[in-house]
Parts: sequence; C-alpha cells; structure tokens
Amino acid sequence: MGIEIIFFIIIGAFTGGFVSGLSGFGTGLFALGWWLAVMPPIDAVIVVVIMSLVGGAQGIYAVRKAVDMANLWRFLLPALVGIGVGVWLLDLVDVNHLKLLVASLLILFGGYFSFQKTLPKLGRHYLAVDMAVGWIGGVLGMLAGLSGALLTMWVSLYDWPKVQRRAVIQSFNMLVLSLVFMLLAWRGLLDVHILLLVAIALPSSVVGTQVGIRVFQRLSDQQFQQILIWLTLISGLVLAGSELAVILGASKFQSFL
Repeated sequence: MGIEIIFFIIIGAFTGGFVSGLSGFGTGLFALGWWLAVMPPIDAVIVVVIMSLVGGAQGIYAVRKAVDMANLWRFLLPALVGIGVGVWLLDLVDVNHLKLLVASLLILFGGYFSFQKTLPKLGRHYLAVDMAVGWIGGVLGMLAGLSGALLTMWVSLYDWPKVQRRAVIQSFNMLVLSLVFMLLAWRGLLDVHILLLVAIALPSSVVGTQVGIRVFQRLSDQQFQQILIWLTLISGLVLAGSELAVILGASKFQSFL
C-alpha cells in the first residue's frame, strides 16, 4: 500500500471524524470523497460504516445525559419498520436517482434557511411527523445509506438544546448503522484487507471526532442549529455532485459502447 493511499485514508478519516464530532452525522459524506479516490466503492462503504460507529460511540458518550429513550422511540420504532421496507425495495428502486432526490431536498432546505435572519423554532412535538420522518429515515438508510438526512432537517427545526438535537440524530444513526454493520458481518465482508484499512483510518478518525466534539461543546444552541443547516446544504451539494458524476459517467460509458 503506497504513501498516497495511506495519506488519502488518513485525511478522509480525520475530515469525516471532525464533521461527525461536530454535528453527529456526516462521516460518509465527507470521507467518501477522499476514500473513493483510492479504494473500491464496496471497501470505502464498509470502512465508512465502521468509522461512523466509532465516531457515533464517542458522540453518544459526549451527550449521554441528554439521551432520552422516551423522546427517541417515536423516531426509532418507525425506523425499524422502514428498514424492513427498504430491504424489500432494494431491487425496485434506482438508488442513484433516489440520492439525487434527497440531495435536492437537502439543498433546498439548507439553501433557504441558511440565508434567513430568524431560524425556525418549533416549540411542541408533532408525533405523526416525527414517526413519518423516522420511517422514511429507515427506508433511506437501507436503500441509500442516508438514514440521517431527513431527520437532521426536521430536528434542526425544533426549539431544543443542542445536546438534545444531537442525541436524537446520533442515536438514530447508530441504530441504523449497527444493523447495516451486522448485515455486512453476516455476509462475510469484514476480511483482513478491510481490517487493515480500518487500522489505518482509526487513529485519525478518533482524533478528528474528538476535535469536532470539543468545538461542539463551545457552541451555543443557536450556533449549533445554524451549523446543522449549513451542513445540510453542504451535504446536499456533495451528494448531488457525486451522484451526478456517477450517472454522467455511466451515460458516457454506455454511449461509448
């Protein structure tokens, strides 16, 4: 394994870890750009899942006192149903176009609220919407690895302290990713080569996550809400760019044939 490959793995791990430590999500979106340059897609996705769990465990510990299962169940239980639906839909849905749709929603939401002087603050719970968001998150998590996309948008609208927002986002993502990890292990995809990649990425991922958590702890509730909205916009742009590249690349290849 060359120095260039190791460098890309380390930079991607630190970047993804920092964003995850700061916001509670985003490891894959911000690490994959580096890792896909030097890894096969399946290897990159597996390492993302593992590093997301590593960062998520640190993030959950940082907000452990705010984890309220009574507040989480209305998101988590529908997500379990959504994951089952996602498994059923795997062979029926064009994942690339689905990701583009989600990216468009992220861009519209993040773009609109990023330039508002007054951010929204929902003061009461909307049980039906919470459950629908959890269900859709489960479906998207199974189909496209985007379990936290819609949830992050919705949670950023609530008038909650930053630790409560993060506790919901991170707990939700940890549930979905844990199920994905078990599926990967069951299919025998965690081989020695993957463990080597994880060993290279792990130290810088942990450092990046810890730096992100330290920054998170210094933010006010309003600053964290604003950062979530900005990251929603950036995530949408990154996702749209990567999926358009895949779709256009496939189109050029087909026309060449």
